[in-house]
Amino acid sequence: MTHELKNIIEVYESAKKAGLRSVMATVVALDGSSYRKPGVRMLVLENGTMEGAVSGGCVEKEISRQAQSVFNSGLPRIMVYDGRYRLGCEGILYILLEPFSPSIALINAFQRNLLDREPVELTSTFAKQEEESKGFGSKLQIGNEVFSFHPDNAPDDSLDTFRQTLPPAIRLYVIGAEHDAVILTTLAARLGMEVFVVVNPREEKEKGNFPGATGLLAVTPESFPSKDTDEETAVVLMNHNYSKDLQFLMRLQNGEQFYTGILGPVKRREELLNDLLEHCPDTDISFLDKIHGPAGIDIGAVTPQEIAISILGEILSVHRGRIPVKLKDKKGSVHSPSA
Repeated sequence: MTHELKNIIEVYESAKKAGLRSVMATVVALDGSSYRKPGVRMLVLENGTMEGAVSGGCVEKEISRQAQSVFNSGLPRIMVYDGRYRLGCEGILYILLEPFSPSIALINAFQRNLLDREPVELTSTFAKQEEESKGFGSKLQIGNEVFSFHPDNAPDDSLDTFRQTLPPAIRLYVIGAEHDAVILTTLAARLGMEVFVVVNPREEKEKGNFPGATGLLAVTPESFPSKDTDEETAVVLMNHNYSKDLQFLMRLQNGEQFYTGILGPVKRREELLNDLLEHCPDTDISFLDKIHGPAGIDIGAVTPQEIAISILGEILSVHRGRIPVKLKDKKGSVHSPSA
């Protein structure tokens, strides 16, 4: 996930200032089943601190222990974790442990790419056996530029290669400034979403009023930057004001967002859509198909926290093309698309 790599780089920068070395752990292959899939990463600092996780908790301590040999030798290595003989996972994980010391050029390019909201490509070379090798290692491609995770890395492309594309993080516009907007913002940020809160310019609100928010926009509906929405963007209308929701809907039809959520009952949604079509008869049907009202999936939500979970669950299911079902009723593996 893009936000996980972002967090790892931020922790690395703080560790570097403190004089601490870092080792990156990446799951590069899997035989069988596991809590998480290849492509997950975590950072281990030489003082034992860890950022991120590659499992539900059964592998991390072993990664920290084996990372010490990488700190000592400076050489990347493959760690094999066989969950069939331990508690927890039932698969065999192949985990690349490598010194992590990205260049300033890599960090700057990655930060620019976050703003540009473009995907990045990661490749890791390895062998499916426990050993050390200078040929093991990871590279990050941003546009036409390729960067290694460590200046001494020399990934050997003739070895097994794991490739991964990281799309930009989901950007969520929360349009509203009441208590439920604060809760939705906080939970969405914990999920790694890039959250912008949209408030009325007359309201005395600051970014600090919304924990986890990336930014705060004090704009009228007519000034909302719909051009900044893309196919990785979701919007939730939480104004609790009919006329404001209608004005924002009129503006949002010019955006590219994959999800537009509206609070309130079905009757309110139908009235909003009827008024939208009356004011904007040329509204594209594809925009109407992306409107979700009442926003959320049916989990019996009552409290603002539960409603926020319901909404975020729907956003993720729409983004990933899934139909929510109980996992116990699902056919096939947990991570396979729903039937």
